[in-house]
Parts: sequence; structure tokens; C-alpha cells
Amino acid sequence: MTLRLGAHIDQTDPVGEAAARDADLVQFFLGDPQGYKGPEVRYAGGADGLRDDASAAGIDLYVHAPYIVNVATTNNRIRIPSRKLLQKHVDAAAEIGAKGLIVHGGHVGSEDELATGFDNWRKAIEATDLKLPLLIENTAGGDHAMTRHLDRIARVWEAIAAAEGSEMVGFCLDTCHAHAGGNDLATVVDDVRRVTGRIDLVHCNDSRDDFDSGADRHTSLGAGRIDPDLLAAVVRDAGAPVVCETPGGADEHRADFTWLRDRL
Repeated sequence: MTLRLGAHIDQTDPVGEAAARDADLVQFFLGDPQGYKGPEVRYAGGADGLRDDASAAGIDLYVHAPYIVNVATTNNRIRIPSRKLLQKHVDAAAEIGAKGLIVHGGHVGSEDELATGFDNWRKAIEATDLKLPLLIENTAGGDHAMTRHLDRIARVWEAIAAAEGSEMVGFCLDTCHAHAGGNDLATVVDDVRRVTGRIDLVHCNDSRDDFDSGADRHTSLGAGRIDPDLLAAVVRDAGAPVVCETPGGADEHRADFTWLRDRL
């Protein structure tokens, strides 16, 4: 297989960070991952410069939406700002020529109906002008999460299928989140494809914690609790571009890339 491989990096110089890792792609935040302030492009050449320089270097860009985005919630004070923030990040990611915008599935409150959360995803897709693929990511923890368990991922997809713009929605499979969320990595690629029809990106991360722990704590490949053969098999079977969201800088990421390539 031809593996397109990269890492999550700081957004100041994505092209330079990719070169330092011999990476085919990079992922980064545009702004504060924990704030509602909105996206900002810190690249010296601005959005146009980043798009042109990445294209010239053959580097694919992916943007991760802020963690606080939760379009599923019934809380208006979170859901409405989340939708607005999501649209701003869609616009900014499209402006730099990103291949996709990754967003977490979100959750509802303990007193809320899960069905409301699924339908809020439908409404969010209909309310958003998707100028690039929106890749919904599975999450590790939470009893009321939209995308921890496969049956709920299926219901998100059923809800979204009714929305105009659903063809622009894809899936990002995170290996640490799947393991910590209690999903069998031996079958997860087939399981996800059965309910979504697609896997557009893989976040290849080892997990510091045990299976079904609900803990979202990434570690370097081979240093955690995931069976190395299973981790490599997910990447091979998914056949999608890969981002390592593992600790460290260029040296550590190159070591992760080598670890993964050796097992493929």
C-alpha cells in the first residue's frame, strides 16, 4: 500500500514541520482548541501563502476543529456557538486548501434523550455550508457520547443521511479512542464501514490506558496498551491517510512513522 502519513503539529509553519518529518501531510488547530474566539492563520504568508506553499510542496493539510465544538448538545448556550464556530473553521480550512476538517462527535447531558443529539447533528449539517469534507471522529469516553459506540455512530449517520450536504460528511477513525472506547480493533474497520460506508482519515495513536477505560490519553506507537499488530492492521485495512497525534516533536514522530512502516 502507498501510505500517506503525517502528524499533528503546531500551525506556525506546517510546510516546514512536514519537511522536518518527511511527512506527506500535517494536521493542526487554527486557533485555540479550547476557546470560542474563532480561527486564526499564523503562517507568515497568510492563508493564501499556506495554501500555495503546501500545494507546491505536495503536502496535504488537515485542520482539527476546537475540542469545545459540541453541535449535539441540547444546551443552546453551547450548541449555537458551536455551530457558528464550526462554520468559521470550515471557512478558514477551505481557505487554506485543507483536505478535511476533523470534529469530535460531541455528547448530550445525562438527562437528555440521545435521539435529540442525533437529530441535532442533522440540523448542524443542514445549517453549515460545507466547503470541504467534514470528518466526524469517534471519541473515547462518556456514557452520553454520540460517537463512542458503534450503534450510536450508526444513528448519527442515519440522522445525517437525511440532511442536505450529507455527501460532504466523512469519518475519522482514532485508534486510541476506539480502544479506550471499548471497540474491538480486530473488527473496527469493517464495523465502522458497515455503518458509515467510509473511513476518510485514521488517527493512529497508541493508548496509555486499558481497553474500554474511557480515557483519552495518547502515547507513542508501541509504548502503550494496544496490540502492535492490531494497530498496524487498522491502518492497513482502512487504506486511508494517517495522522499520528503522538507526543514529541519531529524526531519522535519520525520514530513513530518508522515503527508503523516496519509493521506494514
